[in-house]
Amino acid sequence: MSSERELGGAAMAAAVVVGIDGTPASVRAVRWGAREAALRHAPLTIIHAFGIPDAFYGEAMPPGTWLRSRQQASQALLEEAAVAATSAHLGLAVRTESSVDAPIPMLLQRSREARMLVLGSAERGVLGDLLSGSVIGALSGHVECPLLVVRGDDSQPADAPVVVGVDGSPANAPAVALAFEEASLRGVPLVAVHSWSDADSEQVFSAARAEFDFEPLRDTENRVLAEALAGWCERYPDVAVSRVLAKDRPRHQLLEWCDKAGLVVVGSRGRGGFRGLLLGSTTYALVHHSSCPVLVVPSR
Repeated sequence: MSSERELGGAAMAAAVVVGIDGTPASVRAVRWGAREAALRHAPLTIIHAFGIPDAFYGEAMPPGTWLRSRQQASQALLEEAAVAATSAHLGLAVRTESSVDAPIPMLLQRSREARMLVLGSAERGVLGDLLSGSVIGALSGHVECPLLVVRGDDSQPADAPVVVGVDGSPANAPAVALAFEEASLRGVPLVAVHSWSDADSEQVFSAARAEFDFEPLRDTENRVLAEALAGWCERYPDVAVSRVLAKDRPRHQLLEWCDKAGLVVVGSRGRGGFRGLLLGSTTYALVHHSSCPVLVVPSR
């Protein structure tokens, strides 16, 4: 069941998609999703998937009274969310969708065509519960579009920088690209953070270091950071870029920067690992503990 508000004439393709569950966190997610859509002149789709309870599994159809009640409640949530989105961004094209499908499969399916998927941080509620425990991997590790997890309390100033975690791997390149785009759209600086640890065997024996084994590790990591940013500064001359190089665990550095950032951008996978390991430990830590919104960018 869906409805549309064609306020700007924008096509419904490549929409920013927001999943809501009626919690305060999902209200923030709608605001952030509407802003992302408006910045990109893209439409916004707001989804509420309430699912059929386990008690009705195996039945041909849940009791009509229950279903009508849930549909009405769902439509009310969506209407309220649509009003909030359009009141903040006049002219924004908004589509709403209510579904009896389970939230995770529905959101994963929508991510195949969405420009971005936006969810509130972990709280009690249908979609809020998705961001706790092992289920985080089903979203952050498997969505096919960038996933914005709205955390924190919006206390950062409007000019707070976008911070991107850089590891120099090919899988990290889409995160760097989107971080530059976000900083440009927002008109804020970009902080590129690259950290390393002597305890990280994959870094110490990386291909990048093997070719230059005569240089100190810090020089190698400085080169890795420079190469990861190469070309993007020229493409986005309006973005002021600060480079941070630190001998530290990446998640520790990025969690510290969360207190100063308006947004932290990371890849869904780390430098190493295998395809089955779809969510890196640094990204997992940020999604659960960041004090500001986190944008997880798939390597695909």
